[in-house]
Amino acid sequence: MPRYRLDPTREQEQALLSHCAHARYMWNLAVEQHGFWSRRRGGAPGYNEQSRQLTEARAEFGWLRAGSQTVQQQALRDFAQAMSNFFAGTHKRPTWRRQGVHEGLRQVGVRPHQVVRLSRKWGAALVPKCGWVRFRLSRPVPEGVRSYRVTRDRAGRWHVAFAHVPAPVPGPGDGSVVGVDRGVAVSAALSTGDLLRVPGLTPGEARRLRRLARRLGRARRGSSRRARLKAAFARLRARESDRRKNWVEQTTTMLARQFEVIGVEDLNVRGMTRSAKGTLERPGRNVAQKAGLNRGILAGGWGMLVERLEHKAFGRVYRIDPAGTSQRCSACRIRDREARESQARFRCRSCGFACNADVNAARNIAYETELRLVGTAAGPAVAARGRPGLPGRTNREPQSVLLS
Repeated sequence: MPRYRLDPTREQEQALLSHCAHARYMWNLAVEQHGFWSRRRGGAPGYNEQSRQLTEARAEFGWLRAGSQTVQQQALRDFAQAMSNFFAGTHKRPTWRRQGVHEGLRQVGVRPHQVVRLSRKWGAALVPKCGWVRFRLSRPVPEGVRSYRVTRDRAGRWHVAFAHVPAPVPGPGDGSVVGVDRGVAVSAALSTGDLLRVPGLTPGEARRLRRLARRLGRARRGSSRRARLKAAFARLRARESDRRKNWVEQTTTMLARQFEVIGVEDLNVRGMTRSAKGTLERPGRNVAQKAGLNRGILAGGWGMLVERLEHKAFGRVYRIDPAGTSQRCSACRIRDREARESQARFRCRSCGFACNADVNAARNIAYETELRLVGTAAGPAVAARGRPGLPGRTNREPQSVLLS
């Protein structure tokens, strides 16, 4: 879903904020309805019933009638889809949306003439009751767009995302396999020996972020000073998030283009980043250390990296059981808990093979991926590389690898 930076005028921004408020109100009203209904009262109202109630409410309340009916209906449709995802077990139950955090609207039924190109750098989209809103034409708009979503982040920036499913990135077709190990110190280590790191905030930006956090904690709630500090804090956070997303997009495109098969660890990132506070009866242990680890995992974009890989290299990404990948030697295949001497150093006590610990784990992931390919449709492609029989044993002989 390509996203573009919106540039609304002051009047258009106020109209967009009104649309977002109406969409948020309809969403929260639907959450309240589903929280009120129980089995004794019968089933909760679905989208059709809620849409009928919306028509009656618009006829009675002028402030609701002043908004866009399409925006309000799409909020109800989004809630219905969220409930379907919840009952399917793929997402959590929908919760309340807050002002300043969940600001957005969706427009459907977009016709080709409602999204135009103004110049080489600017385009415009027709938003209901806002008119033509300009957006930065950072890339060509996909053809056949039927809907778009307008959002506002905590830093106050507006974006428009056009609904479009891009084609997967074609692979090289040479049967190459790579293993990817995700970590905290090294964001992604490849079985080729490359170490990739997410470009976060600079040391000066990190110091300013900590200073803003301290000042924000002392500011009085509801004051203008707190609002200014909150906006400055959000802008720095948005800059960090943009860099992480840009790194994920570039890294996943590179992997999808250069390698035919990609192996990653099958990690439950949501469970790994769960808080360790516990409860009053059973308080957690090492809460501060666990919170720091959680921040490091989230800053590395673990979940986003695999998600975008599966989008771009569709059908070519294999999830591997992570058990033992960091303790097993990629040369002699012997598992030894004491072989990892430090975070960055791995030395096998059996064969003497020395390697960067993350690269060693990535090579084990690549080996397990090639084992998965045996007997599948990708098996002949692996055998064509000159490794018939048991594939992937390219690291059987000890190699000298520079430690980094």
